[in-house]
Order: sequence, then structure tokens, then C-alpha cells
Amino acid sequence: MLSLSNLKHPKGARKTGKRLGRGESSGLGKSSGRGGKGQTARSGGNIKPGFEGGQMPLVRRVPKLGFTSRQQVFGKNRYDIVNLSVLETFEAGSTVDPESIWGRGYGRTASRLAGVKILGHGELTKKLHVKAHAVSASAKQKIEALGGTVELINPHAK
Repeated sequence: MLSLSNLKHPKGARKTGKRLGRGESSGLGKSSGRGGKGQTARSGGNIKPGFEGGQMPLVRRVPKLGFTSRQQVFGKNRYDIVNLSVLETFEAGSTVDPESIWGRGYGRTASRLAGVKILGHGELTKKLHVKAHAVSASAKQKIEALGGTVELINPHAK
């Protein structure tokens, strides 16, 4: 029967630690597994990542040119580009807004903070009410020529 008086760890669960510095014949004597002399052989002797032994580090040697904004890299200031050929897939007389465009799988997720821009590439044959964050002049002309309307949305308005 198992009780507190006869509890034991499973075999191999408890392992004796390495005993360093107990003579050269033990295999862990003399320098005790720390190699030769120097900073790494001392206690507390750690070397920071990127340290090159006093030589000017690579990150400081390389010239730093220009600047790229985080928004440009992550696409937060880029519009989702939607052409008139995409608007042709919507039903005549319907309202086309960014949610309906994204709902159909058009556009990238990363640029949804900037919004949707409608461009005039392709043909449009239907009257639509378009709500977008930006519209090119040619797209606006083609939409309004068919009797549709264009409404600009402020991307930061909640």
C-alpha cells in the first residue's frame, strides 16, 4: 500500500548534478568545463549578444541611410485598391461600401485602417451608390455618368 512513509521518485527522475573541480581524472577538474582563461571562465562573465571583443560592432559600422515609416511597412497608410470591374459584380441599384467589398473577399486585411479607393479601370454598366474613402476622378466620372452617386467616407470617423 502506498503511504507517505514509502513514497519514492520514479527511477531516473532524480539525477546527481555534475561535481565540478574534483581533480583532473574526473573529467571535470582543472578548468571545470569552462574552457581556458578569460571572461567566460569567470563567474558572472557573460558576453552580450553582438559584442565583438572591443572591435566596433557591425551594427555601428554599417551606414544608416534613409527612413522607412512603420506605417509604410505595415501598410496602414495604403488604400485597398478596387477597380470598377469589381463593382460590376454588385447588383444594379445597390449600395457598395467597404464592408460589402471586404465581405466578398476583395482587398487586404492589413490596409483596412486606410480604407478603400475606387479606381476607374474597367467598365461599369450599372447604377450604383458607392461609399469609399477615396475615389479617382475617372471612376467618379464613370459612376456619375450612369446616374450613380459617390460618397466619401472619413476613415477615422467611428
